[in-house]
Amino acid sequence: MSIAELEPRTTLPPQDHTQVEALLAQLQEGSTTAVLEAPSGHRVALPAEIYTVLLDVTKAMAEGRAITIAPHEQVLSTQQAADLLGISRPTLVAILERGEVPYTQPGRHRRVRLTDVLDYQQRQRHTRRAVLDNLTREADELGISDTPAPQRRVRG
Repeated sequence: MSIAELEPRTTLPPQDHTQVEALLAQLQEGSTTAVLEAPSGHRVALPAEIYTVLLDVTKAMAEGRAITIAPHEQVLSTQQAADLLGISRPTLVAILERGEVPYTQPGRHRRVRLTDVLDYQQRQRHTRRAVLDNLTREADELGISDTPAPQRRVRG
């Protein structure tokens, strides 16, 4: 099977999480090398990147979450990059034009490197987390509780 034939696929976790939880415990034991054993008994060492993906998939499934695996090219169109970020293409174009993500324009269409899109996504996550941490700290300093206020009766 070639990469071109690999389609995005979503997999649901098994109903019985005990096997996944046991696998997760074994994966987290801290071994320095990961090895995959085929049903034939053939063993092959896993690169760190593949081991990390396997660990992430196992963690998510142990939490009862579904997983989608989708191949990505190393260079993306603006639509592909926007889809990956979960934003509209015009919003992405504005981000590109502000210089927040580098791009090339070999012809009429802009192209962005996957690594640059992922770097931008990570920066945005850190920025959002910092803002939320700051808001939480300010709320604590002001004595504002995160407990919902009592509901008021509406006269009808």
